[in-house]
Amino acid sequence: MHLPLVQASNIITNYNGTANLTPLVGGLVADSFAGRFWTITFGSVVYQIGMVCLTLSAALPSLHPPPCAKHAADCQRASSYQIAVLYMSLLCTSIGTGGTRPCTMAFGADQLELNAHGRRGARPKWSFFNLYFFAVELAKLTAVTAVVYIQENVGWGWGLGVPTIAMLAAVIAFVSGYSLYVRMPPGGSPMVRLAQVAAAAFKKRKAAVPDASLLYQDKELDAGISTTGRLLHTDQLKFFDKAAIVTDGDVLPSGQPNPWRLSTVHRVEELKSIIRILPICAAGIILVTSSSHNHSFAIQQARTLNRDLTPHFRIPPASMLIFTNLAMLLTLAFYDRVLVRVLRRLTGRPNGITHLQRTGVGLTIAMLSNAVAAVVERRRRSVAAASGLLDAPKATLPMSVFWLVPQFTIHGIANAFMDVGRMEFLYDQAPESMRSTAAALYWLTFSIGSYLGTLLVTIVHAKTQRSGQWLPDNLNRGKLDNYYWLVVALEVVNLVYFFVCVKYYTFKPLETVGGEEEVELYHGNGNGANGAKKQGGSFK
Repeated sequence: MHLPLVQASNIITNYNGTANLTPLVGGLVADSFAGRFWTITFGSVVYQIGMVCLTLSAALPSLHPPPCAKHAADCQRASSYQIAVLYMSLLCTSIGTGGTRPCTMAFGADQLELNAHGRRGARPKWSFFNLYFFAVELAKLTAVTAVVYIQENVGWGWGLGVPTIAMLAAVIAFVSGYSLYVRMPPGGSPMVRLAQVAAAAFKKRKAAVPDASLLYQDKELDAGISTTGRLLHTDQLKFFDKAAIVTDGDVLPSGQPNPWRLSTVHRVEELKSIIRILPICAAGIILVTSSSHNHSFAIQQARTLNRDLTPHFRIPPASMLIFTNLAMLLTLAFYDRVLVRVLRRLTGRPNGITHLQRTGVGLTIAMLSNAVAAVVERRRRSVAAASGLLDAPKATLPMSVFWLVPQFTIHGIANAFMDVGRMEFLYDQAPESMRSTAAALYWLTFSIGSYLGTLLVTIVHAKTQRSGQWLPDNLNRGKLDNYYWLVVALEVVNLVYFFVCVKYYTFKPLETVGGEEEVELYHGNGNGANGAKKQGGSFK
């Protein structure tokens, strides 16, 4: 579309922000009434429409500006109409992701949740998430190699047409398996239940909380939203326990409780679980902000470097993302097949280390990625200066593009720890009736992080105009390395925040249904379930 660097970068991050915000709505729709299968199906169809429009935008000459002349200093920018068509296409794909992203992982895990005896498993399918992210990275690898090659050498019409056709095949394949799937029924609006608990607690704010054994319980009422077992009482966030205090007027003439005045302990703990999850989720926001430049500035860096592999083949700039994908694929395979087995012997845990420990390792590695990026960028600018090419932004510098490989690779390794760890954590710690919504929280961090990336770039661009721009269109005259160091500083603060959140986090205590008693208390703050009381069945 021939847009300035900062504007193009912000369009990408704003699109990512929107595409990762809509899953919050999709997750609520799936958990409330539609179910995961139909939510995925609807989202896939809308996404398909967006991909068709995007392909037409690239294929039809009237929907994009003409190619730049070979030696022209300026290119004709896209018109308002052409930008509007692009935005409408991206909006459709954003809405479509709202149906697919929060549901696909949870839907896949649902297929593995039933054991051979038809009963629900005792622990989340942590290995499934490794497999899921492995498949996603394999798809990304195809995208940044075959698809990008087509875009660069054949044209954007075919470059977008190929994934559009692939998406159509995927939709058909998914829908055709309808009769084979385990389709968990929706448990009613989780947001309504959370609102009912909050309202009931507020109405009884002056009441004294009795002993936990006297709080309201109703197994039949909670049966549909606690098939793997009820949540047990915890001593944190005691204010919400007031919602489970039985007072006059709480029970309707029919004998059923008024949900806006009285909630069960299980429903109170659903709200507590979500509140406890939120600070951990927030740690992923800066993570996304710090990596948002991988799809913009880092690719522009690659454009200035020597990308020739042979006299007849040049690496497309966007294909540098292959090293992130490859690193994540190899790390996931190594983690699942080797590292977990070693760690299992050391810790005694089935998955080696906890989800939060895995996430913390990833956050630490991610800082190294941006530190390396800053050092490499400083080297790139020094080469441009030594070659007399500071004012030639389109010139190829005498420096190999493979200097960028370490930062992409380290980022892929970090993602293998962070992304899977965070998703495992959300699936495991969210109430079972809110797993699509919890998955949406994962994507919500991407949304907020992307918007924050836009804000950070905009502020840096505005504040550095007088003292020497960090992010001009001509990167040779910029100070992109300063931007990378700023991101590293933000990541250090974020890592400290994450460790504080983990120290005080309490894992949810779950009463399994029937079977032999089995105690497996995870320690978030040194005291396991922090006051959870055994009420029959067994702890998880």
